[in-house]
Amino acid sequence: TVTTTETTEAEADTTTDGAAVEETAEAADAAEETADTEAAVSEALADGMLTAGTNAEFPPFEYVGDDGEADGFDIALIKAIGEKLGVDVQVDNMEFASLVSSIGNKIDVAIAGMTITDERKEAVDFSEPYYEAVQYVLLPEGSEIATAEDLKNKTIGCQLGTTGMFLAEDIEGATAQTYNRAVDAVNDLVNGRVDAVIIDKNPAEVFNTKFEGKVKIIDGADFGFEAEEYALSLIHISE
Repeated sequence: TVTTTETTEAEADTTTDGAAVEETAEAADAAEETADTEAAVSEALADGMLTAGTNAEFPPFEYVGDDGEADGFDIALIKAIGEKLGVDVQVDNMEFASLVSSIGNKIDVAIAGMTITDERKEAVDFSEPYYEAVQYVLLPEGSEIATAEDLKNKTIGCQLGTTGMFLAEDIEGATAQTYNRAVDAVNDLVNGRVDAVIIDKNPAEVFNTKFEGKVKIIDGADFGFEAEEYALSLIHISE
């Protein structure tokens, strides 16, 4: 079920922190090493254009900038890769859940804070990881939820197709309320329509600042969530 809200509108902070910017060059080198060796990618680049899909609803990794274009750490990364490969980069903003299936036809690669999972590996190859992350839990200020046990039988907001959704679906008795945009999940949290939201650390911190005094965040490690790695997904594997 995709739920929208007509009330509070969260505008994500569009400023990447200094550490993220400094990591761009190093991450570009790691991702380029894999991309440069894949024959399928080389073929895709024959026209001089690398078409990258993203979902610009995940600050500070990707968001819509003041100019209406996708911006953020991942966008800087893919542009740095394009520069190293000697090709232009076109970034297409689309729904997160459609990124994997679009690789090889609509886009060449996906870069969207995408976690490497066994399920996704069945459909695409991944570059070397460029970022380690962990899921966080957003809660209303004053919520008594503090452990994995407390999340049982709760309604948990999450973005469609993300690791947060997979985690929510595995919680005993919990209802995973899915959204096309993470901001809509947070809006519903603020308005009392969901009990918690599971989302990656960095956007969780952005929303925590934006809704100061209304929400709080807890490290996913306190709920038993394991660290995960982001990578570019590329080269759709034929069945």
